[in-house]
Amino acid sequence: MRIDLHAHSNVSDGTETPADVMASASRAGLDVVALTDHDSTAGWAEAAAAAATCGVALVPGMEVSCRTEEGISVHLLSYLHDPTHPGLLEEITKAKDSRLTRAERMVTILAEDYPLTWDDVIHHVAPGATLGRPHIADALVAAGVVEDRSEAFASILTSRSRYFIPHYAPDPATAVELVRAAGGVPVFAHPVASARGRIVGERTYREMIDAGLAGLEIDHRDNPEEGRDFLRKLAARHGLLITGSSDYHGTGKPNLLGENLTAPAMLERIEELGTGTAVVRP
Repeated sequence: MRIDLHAHSNVSDGTETPADVMASASRAGLDVVALTDHDSTAGWAEAAAAAATCGVALVPGMEVSCRTEEGISVHLLSYLHDPTHPGLLEEITKAKDSRLTRAERMVTILAEDYPLTWDDVIHHVAPGATLGRPHIADALVAAGVVEDRSEAFASILTSRSRYFIPHYAPDPATAVELVRAAGGVPVFAHPVASARGRIVGERTYREMIDAGLAGLEIDHRDNPEEGRDFLRKLAARHGLLITGSSDYHGTGKPNLLGENLTAPAMLERIEELGTGTAVVRP
């Protein structure tokens, strides 16, 4: 069984609709795919409806944006949570609203140096989608400023750029507690992806595990091999789930569906732990 537990649609920063993600998963030979848009479950219904026609099972999920008190970005995958849970919903709504305000401020600063307007950015955002830096990147590509999203994030939109403005995000341990309270299964996404920026230390892992962290996304293209070895030892020591995935974004990133996979036994454990919703099978 081929299982990929991390994919994005245009509900957040992917380039395909939720239904198209399911179709792409089918063409990639997947049996199961998780839709994990940033701070949003708005794509679940469309993806679930497509599951039957595509013959691919859907794991409803979400990627929660978090930040430590030191300012380190942490992404937390949540599987099978209740999308109406008040506490979790309140936090992701705050994050989404902050993303919008932050994006507007960034575009104002960028417009001082580049041919960019707010309308240019909005043009690349699907209705109801969580707006973020990838949409600004798409507008910069369309304006001919950069070649693609990767170049935009490596230069103009990097967290070290003068144009960068942070947005609100909950503490990782708090997010873990909220996902658990919503009946979800929290998994730390690409924990040692140092190329993306600073990575957390032992204290953050300890706090997240104490709060109820269920697993670690280990087999991911952005986790270096030496980091994966550390994560496997950590998972073994604390009895954590181990997942693998693509972090697919359509044409928004080079990541390919199925390039890393999750073992069926791990999906079984996720289903045992998740009580907020269920896997949608064709």
